[in-house]
Amino acid sequence: MSTPRDPDDFGDSPGEGSGWREPSHLGGNDSEDEPNFADRRRQPRDDDSTAGGAWQPAGWDLPAATPEHREGADPAWDAPPPATAAPEHRWGGPFSGRQRDPEMARAFTYGGDLVGAQHWALQHGWTVSDGSAPEDAVLQELVASAPVRPSREHRPASVLRGRAGPLELVAFDVVYPTGRSFVAQYAVTAAPVLGTVPRFRLAPARFWKHGTGGLVPIPSGDDAFDGRWQLLAAEDGAQVRRLAGDPTVQGLLLGSDDGDEFWSAAGHVAAIRLDGHRPQLIEHHARLLAAVVGALAAAY
Repeated sequence: MSTPRDPDDFGDSPGEGSGWREPSHLGGNDSEDEPNFADRRRQPRDDDSTAGGAWQPAGWDLPAATPEHREGADPAWDAPPPATAAPEHRWGGPFSGRQRDPEMARAFTYGGDLVGAQHWALQHGWTVSDGSAPEDAVLQELVASAPVRPSREHRPASVLRGRAGPLELVAFDVVYPTGRSFVAQYAVTAAPVLGTVPRFRLAPARFWKHGTGGLVPIPSGDDAFDGRWQLLAAEDGAQVRRLAGDPTVQGLLLGSDDGDEFWSAAGHVAAIRLDGHRPQLIEHHARLLAAVVGALAAAY
């Protein structure tokens, strides 16, 4: 197949193609003095101010690294942030690729209350254990029977034992695992009792209650008390009647913030609150338990 530049058809012989020109629709023209479009692309544009140098699109150059301030502009606009600026806290879920603020992580990591409740306990001659001692085994039964509906992962920790007034008490935190650490969710204070104590629940009337099957309400006869507190027991009897109507118990509970619940299980009468233990809470529970246990004992 021949082409227009094939020497067989358009050689240098005169009159046989030596006057051939590229068609105009392909960018050619009849004048040899004017370059075609392909040649023009290699030359600077007529209105290009960079003629004689390398051509580049308008606006290609970046602004100077240190631009001059405009007249009347505030120099602080370009000033770097102060060195004392607080670092940005980074938050996110476990799959977000973002890290938690380490200070916040430490604040919510349970490591035992070494300078609060435990320090108070040691000052008052109480003993301290981590919840794994043989005598602590009964505490897991208390946790399982608590009116707060604990999970199987909740367990006792930071166990404190000692005497408060007429009672021998055990105070501990109910913790649950989170990652490689534990978080205290509830504070329990319990008093071991001799003799038989009926199964009962004494809780603020505003609290939602579960696991109360087989329990019957025991009214106190005081409308003000019954409007704020509810006593449920496995059976009606002298002990629970005495507990419901005891003036000391009623006075202490009506003077509280309605934040504690009481129940009996595993040979103990116990109080629980949504909190971690602290000295003031141990003393608060000790006063309430002394009144509750005293009311139950007075009915013998």
